[in-house]
Amino acid sequence: MSGGWQAVDDYIAAKLLGDDDVLATTLANNAAHGLPPIDVSATQGKMLFLLAQIAGAKRILEIGTLGGYSTIWLARALPEDGRLVTLELEPHHAAVARVNLERAGVLAKVDGRVGSAVESLAAMTDEAPFDFVLIDADKQNNAHYVREAIRLGRAGTTIVVDNVVREGGVLDVESDDERIVGTRALFDMLSAEPRLDATAVQTVGAKKWDGFVLARVR
Repeated sequence: MSGGWQAVDDYIAAKLLGDDDVLATTLANNAAHGLPPIDVSATQGKMLFLLAQIAGAKRILEIGTLGGYSTIWLARALPEDGRLVTLELEPHHAAVARVNLERAGVLAKVDGRVGSAVESLAAMTDEAPFDFVLIDADKQNNAHYVREAIRLGRAGTTIVVDNVVREGGVLDVESDDERIVGTRALFDMLSAEPRLDATAVQTVGAKKWDGFVLARVR
């Protein structure tokens, strides 16, 4: 079945996205420098691009840069005067991402910050509100990241959290996998958070069986 999912993703990408040498080179460069292949898929990247544009985003916050693949998609969605702040724990990942962003022609729109996202977010005390937030980092801190996204957002801010189904692992109440524990804590937080309207959507495709949270600040 997973082969079928990949084939359908390939069909969608061929019909609706076409070839993109910049993004293909980005993934190749990530692999050459030993980054894990955990970027969003091409179809998911286009979805993020469209969601950011639908939200009219001029300021975007990304938690989890990796090699900058999703960063490029989001930066492309910005207007000329737009700005994207992206947070990455690993200096090596951030350095690879910087090369990729420069090659993609979007580096001027991107403010990359290296270090613990928890600490980087705590230091953001005078930022203008963000219009769109993508959370795709360490899953054990997802609930905290969403609370910070609310604090740093405004009424109408769109929040996307990736990898929230984990091939059904989210249902495992006895799991000791910190990623699943963190994801379940995220759902508990969302169900009790009056400042958000939220849903979650399961996905299948190149990234197998997973899903994302889509939320909007009230």
